[in-house]
Amino acid sequence: MSEKLSVISRAGLKDLEEELQLLRTVKRKEVAEKIKEARGQGDLSENAEYDAAKEEQAEIEARIAIIEKTLRETQVIDQDNLDKDIVSIGSTVKVLDEFGDEMEFYIGGTVESNPFMGKISNESPLGQALLQRSIGDDVEVEAPDGVIRYKVISIQIPENQR
Repeated sequence: MSEKLSVISRAGLKDLEEELQLLRTVKRKEVAEKIKEARGQGDLSENAEYDAAKEEQAEIEARIAIIEKTLRETQVIDQDNLDKDIVSIGSTVKVLDEFGDEMEFYIGGTVESNPFMGKISNESPLGQALLQRSIGDDVEVEAPDGVIRYKVISIQIPENQR
């Protein structure tokens, strides 16, 4: 049984690779130094600094493992031939909601999503509804409180994404 590959934009891939590099080269060394200093303080059984450093080390190693797995199981979207008039993964889309509020969303793969920063997944209800839409299109999204309507008012694909 083959697993479904996640998708990611070039920018999302670059961000993950940079985070992985930082964790491997800088963060690992920093936490190793903290552990070394804490060991120098004597009895490890009651050493809170040592325990905190070991916990931080475990978190860093877990994040490295997650990123490495994600990179193995993720397909980079070929954005060279994207139509800038159609919403696709890697697009930044401005919409107008039914209340007249303007919002902007970056559509990325699931590993790129961060709703608090306006980055939504292509697999989210809104992301799915926006994909393949054009400027002027009306979009309806089923939400817990009912249907929300949006109008696509602009689409941008950053130069470094093409």
